[in-house]
Amino acid sequence: MSRFGARALSTVEGVLIALDAIRSNRVRAALTILGVAVGVFVVVAMAATIHGISQSFQKDVDEFGATTFSVRRRGIGIDACDGSDEDCPDRKNPPLTLAEVKAIGQLPTVEASVPWLAGSASIRYHDRYLSSVRYEAYGPRWLDIDGGADISPGRDFTEQEYTSSAPVMIVNDTLARQLFGQSDPIGKQVLVNGKQFQVVGIYQTSTGFLKSMDGRGPDTPRMIFTANTAHRHLEASLRWMILWVKPRADVARDAAVDEVTATLRGARGLRPAQQNNFVIVGEERMMEVFNQVFGAIFLVGLGLSAVALLVGGVGVVAIMMISVTERTREIGIRKALGASRGTILWQFLVEAATLTSIGAAVGLVLGGLLAWGIRVSTPIPAAIPLPAIVAALVASALTGILFGMAPAARAARLDPIEALRHE
Repeated sequence: MSRFGARALSTVEGVLIALDAIRSNRVRAALTILGVAVGVFVVVAMAATIHGISQSFQKDVDEFGATTFSVRRRGIGIDACDGSDEDCPDRKNPPLTLAEVKAIGQLPTVEASVPWLAGSASIRYHDRYLSSVRYEAYGPRWLDIDGGADISPGRDFTEQEYTSSAPVMIVNDTLARQLFGQSDPIGKQVLVNGKQFQVVGIYQTSTGFLKSMDGRGPDTPRMIFTANTAHRHLEASLRWMILWVKPRADVARDAAVDEVTATLRGARGLRPAQQNNFVIVGEERMMEVFNQVFGAIFLVGLGLSAVALLVGGVGVVAIMMISVTERTREIGIRKALGASRGTILWQFLVEAATLTSIGAAVGLVLGGLLAWGIRVSTPIPAAIPLPAIVAALVASALTGILFGMAPAARAARLDPIEALRHE
């Protein structure tokens, strides 16, 4: 028999012996498998969830448009300061103004310049009352930067309603059902913070992780006003207003960014040596922030997984040491018949890797079930990426080999004569 054939036969034999050891030592084997399964489950579940969230987040970002960017008072990200620190460079940045929004909207490279405000207010319709409903306020052409959105039935705000701060509003499906039941909401008069508003449209949006996280998902009650209306009638502060800018289709985003930057610097009287007192955030920065946040979460998951694999590894050492003790005479017979140290070492390493691989398979199945549950019950398209599956199997096998090395080496070093005397 060739060397490869002998090694393959030894591998199969090791797997069968490992399965027999599992049947003989169910409790110890179950604890070992459980430890590895938990470790693999954590990695796979985290990878599947983050992979799904990443796809959903990317979809939400793409709906804004590949070239659309935002102008903000302060930066975003886990490394951004909150403004309370005296050393924060963004602390003294002035807020954006509606005059700056108008100036940017008149630039030849800009197709739409849409301010965004947010807050919450109470709403009442007859005997139905909601104490705190999230609202958003936009400028004209706001649907251009909210991809996947539609107004039906009803209509969008008119230009006159924008400029005159008219007390009109748009509600989403969820809020319409909660306030009006099955009746037609269009034209209904409601009280928002005690002031009368007329409903002119029903807003419908697609699901997505980003929208769901910040309260803009279809399952969250939501009101929409013009920016002027919210500022005048609801006392919405312009302090944290964000400006969304959509360049013209025939204009590169960098050209629009340069022109917007020059316009804002000129409007704010900044000298060439002075830094910008505003922040421009594009799609790539949003994805960078996403990767920072969920990368940190994934590292925490890896730490938990390592602890679980360590527990499984300790179980491997225990069960393999017991296996070596119980099979000492068998090892002596095999050595007497010509089995080399390498052959004995290989067989025990295969047994250890088999134990941890079974745990990995259990963890993968549980992780797959979790991913399926997330996919069917949430807007997150969770799925286990192939690299995560390969990494989980490799990590489990390496755990078995590393922790099984000491028992395997002990078995390989046994003196055949002393082993044959073992009772």
